[in-house]
Amino acid sequence: MTTERIVRIVAGFFILLSLSLGVEGSPLFHTSHWLWFTAFVGFNLLQSGFTQFCPLELFLKKLGIKPSCQ
Repeated sequence: MTTERIVRIVAGFFILLSLSLGVEGSPLFHTSHWLWFTAFVGFNLLQSGFTQFCPLELFLKKLGIKPSCQ
């Protein structure tokens, strides 16, 4: 599995988790402040699309996981 794929999986998981914790209609609702985490993940995805900089991807490369197609 490549770093790009792991980043997408982790981002999707964090977005779904924070939405389930932040939306009042959810059975897992905790507080609406979790929606700030959703916005944070979305902003990081947006900026990494423009700048090609992703902190998680750097961490995964240091762990020895191969980067996406080179």
